[in-house]
Amino acid sequence: MNIGMISTRLAGTDGVSLEAAKLAFVLEHLGHTVYFCAGELAPELPGLLAPELHFTDPVALDLQKRAFGRAGYDPELIAEIGERARELKRPLTAFLQQYQIEFVIAQNVFAIPMQLPLGQALAELLQELNLPALAHNHDFYWERPRFAAHCLGDFLDQYFPPDLPNLRHAVINSAAQRDLKARRGIDSTLLPNVFHFETPPPPLDAFSADFRQAIGLTDEDWLILQPTRVVPRKGIELAIGLLARLNDPRAKLVITHHAGDEGLDYLRQLQEMAAAQNVDLRYVADKVGDVRQELADGRKIYTLWDTYPHADFVTYPSLYEGFGNALIETVYFRKPALVNRYSVYVEDIAPCGFQFIEIDGAVTDKAVTAVHDLLTHPKKARSIVDYNYQIGLEHFSYGTLQRILERLL
Repeated sequence: MNIGMISTRLAGTDGVSLEAAKLAFVLEHLGHTVYFCAGELAPELPGLLAPELHFTDPVALDLQKRAFGRAGYDPELIAEIGERARELKRPLTAFLQQYQIEFVIAQNVFAIPMQLPLGQALAELLQELNLPALAHNHDFYWERPRFAAHCLGDFLDQYFPPDLPNLRHAVINSAAQRDLKARRGIDSTLLPNVFHFETPPPPLDAFSADFRQAIGLTDEDWLILQPTRVVPRKGIELAIGLLARLNDPRAKLVITHHAGDEGLDYLRQLQEMAAAQNVDLRYVADKVGDVRQELADGRKIYTLWDTYPHADFVTYPSLYEGFGNALIETVYFRKPALVNRYSVYVEDIAPCGFQFIEIDGAVTDKAVTAVHDLLTHPKKARSIVDYNYQIGLEHFSYGTLQRILERLL
C-alpha cells in the first residue's frame, strides 16, 4: 500500500519528525511504501516539498497571529482561512495523485493549530475523496495556554481535530486520550514514543570518540547530559540545582540543543544561575546538529546520538512533556537518569517499572545522594540501566509500534 505522510515539517530532531520517521521505518518493514509531503522535508525523504505548508509560511503566521490572543468571532478571518485552504489543496492533491496514495497519516496537522488552513484543507480533501487516514496527534491546542483565547468560533472544534468516519486518531499519552474523548467524543489509540530497542545503539567510532575533548572535558570529568531544547518547560534550573548540591568540580552540565524557539531569555537566566551557584554549564548547541559534519576550519558537528555514549548521567527535569522522547532515548543508550515527575511520566512511563532517580519539583538530599552514588559506583549504574533497557524493549520498542500500527491499518 502507498502511504502518504503529511505534516508542516518532516526534518530535524523535533518530536514529530522523529516519531514520523519511526512510523515510516516500521511501515516499510511491513511491506508498505511511504511518501512524504511537508513544508520542510529531510533531503533523503521521497515525496513532495511544498513550502506553503510550513508553519512558518508568511500567510500561516499572519492568520495565526490574528486568530489567537483575542476573544470573539471574526468571520472575515474564517473566510481568509478558507480561501487559503483552497490554495493548499493544490499541492496536497498533486501529492496524493502523483504517488497514488491509498492511506494518509497526518502528523500533528490536526492537533496543534499552527497552520490553520492546512488543517481545513486536508480535512476537506479526506472527506471529498473518502480516503482512509490516521491522525497522529502529538499535542492538542487545549494543552497550550497561548491558544486558549481565539476568535475562531467553532473552527477549532471542526478541524483540530476533525471527526470523520474515514479518519482514525492516535495520541501519545493517556491524558490526551481522555481529553479527546471528553471534549469531542472521539475515540483514539494510545501510540507512545518508541525506540529501536531490538537493535542496540551504535558504539563510539572514530568520528565521535573525541566529543569530550571537543567541548573541553577530560575522561575524569562527569559529563551530565541535558539532551533537550532550552525552553522553560524543560526545568533545566533543577539540573543546575542538582550540580550545585553535588558540589564536585568533576560535574559538568552539558546542554545539547539550541535555545531560541521561545527566545533567549531563559538561556541567559540559566547561565546567570549557573555562574552564581558555581556550576560548570556547557552550552554546546553549536557543536551538535542533525547530521555529522567536518567544517573547513577543522571543527566537527556531532549528532545528539554522538553525545550519549560519553554521558555519565542524564538529567530530565521537565515540568511538562507530551511524552518524553529524550527519556526513552536515555534508556536506549543505557544511561542512568534523574527525572522530575511530570504528569505524563507519572501516568504512562513510571508504571512500567523503570529505575530512575525521581524528584517532585525540587532537588532533595535523597536525590543528590543517589546521583552521587551512581556517579561514583559505575557497576551499580550498569545493572540499573541494563534493567531499564529490558523494560524499554517490552513497552517502547519498534515491536510495540508494529503491533499498534497493524491494528490501525
